[in-house]
Amino acid sequence: MGKIKMGLFGFGKTGKIVANKIMSETDCILEWVIRQHKEELTYASQLLGYEFKQGEIFAKNDITEDFFRENPVDVIIDFSSSKAVYEYYAAAQIGIPIVSAISKYEPEDLAALKSYATKTAVLYSPNITVGINILMVAAQILQNIAPHADIEIVEEHFKEKKEVSGTAKKMAEVLSLKQSSIHSIRVGKTIGKHDIIFGFPNQTVRLMHESVDRAAFGQGAIFAAKFLIKQSPGLYSMEQIVSEMFKKNIPVY
Repeated sequence: MGKIKMGLFGFGKTGKIVANKIMSETDCILEWVIRQHKEELTYASQLLGYEFKQGEIFAKNDITEDFFRENPVDVIIDFSSSKAVYEYYAAAQIGIPIVSAISKYEPEDLAALKSYATKTAVLYSPNITVGINILMVAAQILQNIAPHADIEIVEEHFKEKKEVSGTAKKMAEVLSLKQSSIHSIRVGKTIGKHDIIFGFPNQTVRLMHESVDRAAFGQGAIFAAKFLIKQSPGLYSMEQIVSEMFKKNIPVY
């Protein structure tokens, strides 16, 4: 089997790390990158300091009706913005799988993404890291075991992040908690830390995940992409993949 051809939307701080991670994988190749504007250097690899050419740079206005047929990929990974979902409508129509790692969607944009699942496999997770999804599945299991526990969520991010973490909102959603159960801390250069605290009458259990390097997003996106290219049309999530892994690996004592 040849290398998995990947197309990437977004080349900001995280997008560059994701591009770098894709290029480091022996079984993947970065075919192209879509960003707002073209650069003097026309390949992502060159912009990242490499001498080889990989990941041709295109601007959004380069996307024509035939772009995805003329520049085919096995999967698209989106780390750009909420509105980018409309840029790859044509790709979804010809069955190219979509991995979306957008942390915050406007409702109408999320609805558009989900509508593509009738034509292709779509995986959406506001936090694409494997670890955070292990945390969410573990939290749901603990909640089922102890449904009367008090549960609070604490999310900690870098000082400049103004909005509430999309990951924390997702945690509250899957645990059927009100948004008031989320407590935000903004300090220093913290990439991302999430605690789910279960309070019992005489003890406390804490489930915690901390991202120590943005490369975790690239690893998660590649993990999701490799899963998705084998799936039929439908809507998938990292949480769903991880829950299946839990079922297959329940320890027997």
